[in-house]
Order: sequence, then C-alpha cells, then structure tokens
Amino acid sequence: MASGSVSRLEVYEMQPLTAILETILYARDLTAARAFYSDVLELDVYAEVKDRHIFFKLERQMLLIFNPDATERPPASGALPVPPHGTRGPGHVCFGATAKEIDQWRRRLEAANVGIEADFVWPAKSEALRGRSIYFRDPAGNSVEIAEPRIWGLPEEK
Repeated sequence: MASGSVSRLEVYEMQPLTAILETILYARDLTAARAFYSDVLELDVYAEVKDRHIFFKLERQMLLIFNPDATERPPASGALPVPPHGTRGPGHVCFGATAKEIDQWRRRLEAANVGIEADFVWPAKSEALRGRSIYFRDPAGNSVEIAEPRIWGLPEEK
C-alpha cells in the first residue's frame, strides 16, 4: 500500500475479537457422543436434532458435535441458510481445568474405562507456564485434552 493511502478496512473502527463462542467436532454416532460427553464428561445437553447434531453448553462456550453426513449437504429449502460444513478424521478439543481437577478427571475417566493416551507437564521457559495435560479419545476418535490454562499464559477461571 502506498504511503499516506488508507485501506478500505481502516475506515471501520472494530473492537478486537476476544473469545471463541463455539468449538466443533464431528461424529457419525451421535448417540455414543451424547453418552460420552453428557455421562462421562458431565456436559449439559443444550439442543439436539436426531442424526444431525448435539450441542453442549459450558459456562462461556458451546461444544457442537455434528454428523458430517448431515452437515456436508446444503440446507433444505426453508431451513436456516447455514453453509455446508464437515470434516473427516479425528479433531481435537481442550477443556481447561486446575491441576487438582485434572487429577480428579483422570480418576473419573479411568473408572469409566476411558484410556489415557498421554499425561505430562508441558516444558516452558518459566514455572508459571508449566502446566499439565491429559489426552484421551471420544467414541468418534476425536482427541480430547484437559489442560491447565497456564500452558497458554491464561488465568484459571475459577
């Protein structure tokens, strides 16, 4: 851009985006996904449409699980004009928790016969950024992590 010229985008005074509202995973077997996320991880079901999606509400964010077979198709006439979307293969989601809560979640997951794939402390330049993560899989094969927010320099929200 030439010196002194103004970009078309510069005329808009925007507030920065500060949060992610939705996290999306895909699973063909929504019954298994519902059981896992509501029974094992104790998330509250917010809405669901059989064979299409199930939505879970957390304190400040939504976890949406879609069946890609249903969402890859364009919306039907008269339906909301949400563009088609979907993906194949495992996705990833990470929930935040304190170190003590991670210990409790690990015990709960083991009691539910959920295999722990990894459990480690992230290396960091300072002790304040060293935090623990555990990884496991949901029934669709998605990678699920529970980690201390400090691994990203974020405060705990408790």
